[in-house]
Amino acid sequence: MNYYNYFTEIEDTFIRRRGKNLFLSPLDWALMEAWQDRGIPLHIVIRSIESVFDVFDKQPAGTRTIKSLFYCREEIEVQYAEWMTARTGSSETHSDPPSEPAFSTDAIKNHIQNAINDLNAISMPGMQEEISRAVTRLEELCANLANTPEKVDSTLADIEKLLERAMRSNWDPVHLKVLEKEVAGHLRGYKADMNPEAYKNTFDLMLTKRLREEAGVPRLGLFYL
Repeated sequence: MNYYNYFTEIEDTFIRRRGKNLFLSPLDWALMEAWQDRGIPLHIVIRSIESVFDVFDKQPAGTRTIKSLFYCREEIEVQYAEWMTARTGSSETHSDPPSEPAFSTDAIKNHIQNAINDLNAISMPGMQEEISRAVTRLEELCANLANTPEKVDSTLADIEKLLERAMRSNWDPVHLKVLEKEVAGHLRGYKADMNPEAYKNTFDLMLTKRLREEAGVPRLGLFYL
């Protein structure tokens, strides 16, 4: 999976096939984050989007338009399942996706230092203890980058979860309700087509994204390098 291009390639493909100027919705970004977190390869997502639009283009005029990546999710799940099945027990190198690009030590250090600077600039009440803990862990990680990028990324993910829990626990309850209502509004048109678990996961992703944006909490994973 290409860390640098994952979001932009999906966005470009969808907008190109959509044929109109269109901004992706918060739901679309949450879906992309979920696919990336699950390790669904970029080429599977792209191929699935192309397949959905290929079928749509053959439909009679007046058919409901595809306005969101939400309408591509089932095809992505199907193609991802088929890809995983095909890889099981196979050692053929041509079935594997392209290898990820290497991250230089200097690039990782700069990424972590930028995150430390962003965290130190946050003045949100109630989060200072968790922010201090996160900064300490980041400084320790930055001082010892002997681990592989995969292990570094795993540590960064753990620190992100610490910060996300802190945001949920310390957010003003009244404003949190406002954000929850806002997220529910974005999902209202899709809820009937989602099973409860998928809805909850998407809701949580979108809410966390809004909290992170308002608090100024940076993304830490190497994907965002």
